[in-house]
Amino acid sequence: MNQEKINAAIEAILFANGSSLEPSRIATALEISEAEATDCLNELMTEYQNAQRGITIIKLNKSYQMVSVKEYAPYIRTVMDLRRNTPLSQAALEVLSVVAYNQPVTKAFVEQIRGVDCSGVIGSLTTKDLIEEKGRLELPGRPLLYGTTENFLRCFNISSIEELPPLPEDDAPEDDEDVQLTVEEAIEQATQD
Repeated sequence: MNQEKINAAIEAILFANGSSLEPSRIATALEISEAEATDCLNELMTEYQNAQRGITIIKLNKSYQMVSVKEYAPYIRTVMDLRRNTPLSQAALEVLSVVAYNQPVTKAFVEQIRGVDCSGVIGSLTTKDLIEEKGRLELPGRPLLYGTTENFLRCFNISSIEELPPLPEDDAPEDDEDVQLTVEEAIEQATQD
């Protein structure tokens, strides 16, 4: 298969799949090397970005996905009659920031930092597919561990969690409230970029 047909096949696979795919799965389907699949994906990403089209290919961790360009979201919502999601509450942003910067974490860890019960907020963030269960901690009671999802990366327009802005470097915080504020500030900074 020539390069043009490989790129076309990758476009078709990404379009039909709808969710993200790792290059290894694409390579297996097309009977090419994983390195070749990754090179083709990166080439397609650049091509879509330069062509200023309504769709693009994004990288999420080690996976790739075909998505619509963010600036056309209002038109898509109108045609599909979709309501805009309600913005996250301050409590949800706080919990999300604690999870994002410290993952994987338990509910008890988040509650210790925030100083209040977080069950409802964690449930809401899980429903919105911004956080998910990542396993269980090997302690008595085997508490659930939570971490961010690919949808979190997509919503915050980052490729991996390493792209979150660094937390401000302070001397040891005096109490939990100081920790909460620095984490909140960092996640707010990430959403503004």
